[in-house]
Amino acid sequence: MKLIERYILRRASLMFIGTLLPLLGIVWTTQALSNINLVTDSGQSMLAFLKLATLVLPSVVPLILPFAYLIGVAQTLTVMNADSELTVLNAAGSSRMMIIKPVMYLGIALSFLSFAVDNFVEPYSRTAVREMIATAHADMLSSVIQENAFRKVTDGLYVQVSRRKSGGVLEGLFVADTRDPKVEYVYYAREGAVDEQTSALVMQDGEVHRKLPTGNVSVIKFDSYAFDLADLTERAGEATLRAKDRDLPFLLNPDPTDPQVKRNPGAFRAELHRRFTEWLLPILFGLVALVVSVDARSHREARLHPMVTALIAAFAIRWAVFYAGNAAESSPYLIALMYLIPLTVAAIAIRLLVRHKGLEMPASWRTRLLDLRDRVVARISGRSTATNGPRS
Repeated sequence: MKLIERYILRRASLMFIGTLLPLLGIVWTTQALSNINLVTDSGQSMLAFLKLATLVLPSVVPLILPFAYLIGVAQTLTVMNADSELTVLNAAGSSRMMIIKPVMYLGIALSFLSFAVDNFVEPYSRTAVREMIATAHADMLSSVIQENAFRKVTDGLYVQVSRRKSGGVLEGLFVADTRDPKVEYVYYAREGAVDEQTSALVMQDGEVHRKLPTGNVSVIKFDSYAFDLADLTERAGEATLRAKDRDLPFLLNPDPTDPQVKRNPGAFRAELHRRFTEWLLPILFGLVALVVSVDARSHREARLHPMVTALIAAFAIRWAVFYAGNAAESSPYLIALMYLIPLTVAAIAIRLLVRHKGLEMPASWRTRLLDLRDRVVARISGRSTATNGPRS
């Protein structure tokens, strides 16, 4: 690799990393905060919270990695054009391949990274996340961890505790059970605890109110009463694995007895082909970034910023790929569209690069947008002047 190629590769890589890390931090924070209630309600430690938040990362990396790469390449080439570096390269007779090659090397490497994360890392992290969530839901203490607050265990079953003491002792228990439409039960107890071996809520020194549809209420006092939670914990403890949670070997040969496969076989078929197509997005976005910013341009030329053009094209491509993947779940005939979109985009981009043409809006559209921008800027400037008033 020549010196100028290493220079471009280094600048594009640094810009890519500088874009990826903030985006990854924002998405990671958002995902972590969305799961904080689950962790706090189940009484988990900060370590469990960090583990859950970290396991979410592999699922967002393939989503933001192509956009970070697009921004990194477009910004690098735009800055080089602003610093007249692209002009110097053209004047020196350098081939455009000296710019294209390092950009595509990085794009190909990121595509393989995306394929590895999407097919080998993300399925295991998704499975681990679902198992952690299922375990937290199966822990009945999560339903009463908040003192003086009604917690919904399941439809028709609510629990409240006035105080939680050390050793797992729950003081001031209130349980409302309306799951049976023919009879309602309300339990009061001085204290209680969850028996982990039998999955039962053992209440002591309390009473149960039994209300019939006729309105008659019977009250029974008890010294000790065990409220069975085994069925609830077993159901809540089962992690439901969907198509996105499965690894590549399973998608290649799905288990016909799997409940999710029986319910929606199209989702597993579409997910398999999504894994084989979406990893190409970094390469496609790299081609788009090259089309809009590889050539030296005059600073006086009226045009949209290359970053804006690249992002508009990238969002359109990403939406088309996403739409094709969702549509393929209901119609296997649309699977071909999942492959046709990236092939078409790549063919158009390569054709434009070979012909030394850029990806630009029609001149009339560009003129209207620039005129609109000038009017908005002029109006804002006029309002600012009117607000500040003339200075004496």
